[in-house]
Amino acid sequence: MLKSEPNKPQPPLLFRRWSASEVEVSDLSLQDYISKKNSFLPHSLVRYNVKRFRKAQCPIVERLTNSLMYHGRNNGKKMMAVRHVKSCFEIISLVTDQNPIQVLVDAIQKSGPREDSTRVGTAGVVRRQSVDVSPLRRVNQAIYLITVGAREAAFRTIKTFPECLADEIINAAKGSSNSYAIKKKDEIERVAKANR
Repeated sequence: MLKSEPNKPQPPLLFRRWSASEVEVSDLSLQDYISKKNSFLPHSLVRYNVKRFRKAQCPIVERLTNSLMYHGRNNGKKMMAVRHVKSCFEIISLVTDQNPIQVLVDAIQKSGPREDSTRVGTAGVVRRQSVDVSPLRRVNQAIYLITVGAREAAFRTIKTFPECLADEIINAAKGSSNSYAIKKKDEIERVAKANR
């Protein structure tokens, strides 16, 4: 009698619905900095900020969740941030019929500026010099710009925060200029080009 092969354990699905395994990062430079670790919740309780560059191993959805906890009144309210991300992903899934983790990764790839300008001071004369942006900073900037855009869009409107966050992520993934993150990225790159 043949032994039946035991069922292979399935990787955990985010919110028991979406898998990060099938997500593709098309930008070669960002592949090491966008972590596609599978987890049930974007709440792993790992101290990613203890050592330099360790946050690159943090699952990308958890990094988005952490960046929602800004502005004093929201500090430390991670369960609230997790709820917002879950609602946001459900909206993205309904609107685009795609894996929302993939949509988020596309948005991050498109909204991180590739060139920026820094201040260079020589003998009291300060001028701007354009510089290339490292991959980790591109991911950091993209997440920051997306969350700031969603926060500003949700201020003094009837729309809920998850709706605004979903709109921002969908527009950024399309590369649409309706997205705050894409507008800021273009502006940063335009200034950097002028300072070459």
